[in-house]
Amino acid sequence: MPQPAPPEQGSQGYDRGYLLTEQANPDSQNLDRLSTLEVVELFNQEDAKAIAAVGEQKAEIATAIDVIAAAISKGGRLFYIGAGTSGRLGVLDAAECPPTFCSNPELIQGILAGGMNAMVRSSEALEDREDDGAKAIADKNVSNLDVVFGITAGGTTPYVHGALKEAKLRGAQTIFFCCVPPEQFPIRYDVEIRPLVGAEILAGSTRLKAGTATKVVLNTISTGVMVQLGKVYGNRMIDVSVTNSKLEDRAIRIIRDLTSLSREEASTLLEQSGRRVKLALLMHWRNVNADTAAQMLQSANGRLGDLV
Repeated sequence: MPQPAPPEQGSQGYDRGYLLTEQANPDSQNLDRLSTLEVVELFNQEDAKAIAAVGEQKAEIATAIDVIAAAISKGGRLFYIGAGTSGRLGVLDAAECPPTFCSNPELIQGILAGGMNAMVRSSEALEDREDDGAKAIADKNVSNLDVVFGITAGGTTPYVHGALKEAKLRGAQTIFFCCVPPEQFPIRYDVEIRPLVGAEILAGSTRLKAGTATKVVLNTISTGVMVQLGKVYGNRMIDVSVTNSKLEDRAIRIIRDLTSLSREEASTLLEQSGRRVKLALLMHWRNVNADTAAQMLQSANGRLGDLV
């Protein structure tokens, strides 16, 4: 098998055809002649392979969760960084953490080549700029407290590697996600997650299976981290941000389910807590006011389970 060139050497003339993510899928070679139902069935079959590939990386994903949770517990931050679909999925996961877990938006951040404009308008050429990736990390003042998580389906994106190299220079821990095996791209980072989803239905279109695997991995990691940080009690999002009617209803139902209070009583308790579910639950279970409950939670580093 041809040896891969370092990503910083990539150019229009560099042949990436050996990469698993760029190969043609024999099961979809007649894609343009399939019926609509056959296309849907094929996607379903291939997506199942993506989920299975993620399952093969369980140990690595668990390690990533432990690394990130430990860093955040010590005052660090997590930065996802990528280009195109990979970067957009990182931004999406970061954006979903504050409303789900009431986390500080600075805690988990997504960095996308081309900035937020690239979320809705293609700017794929920017992925070739390694220096831009390094600058993005410098602009965030990344330090040895932080974790930088590079996402690149094919493994070679210079923007991502520029960011990860700069992060390493600054002493940050580095996590690397790609969908190609080590022999196609050598190991160089602290934690590597490599779900080998195989060739895409549409050759080279890594927004498909690779994108699915990326979303599954990020879902697992961010949720696992928040569980470790005490943002979850049982399987309830007790730090949910109560910012609209849907989330208010969810908050009331969580309180009702865990306390057996009536809906009216749960709603009153929620208001007394300052619309903070975790605080409301502790107030009820320990029969204390909001200020006392807040002090108790602070002493337990926000871990409700340690107090009940």
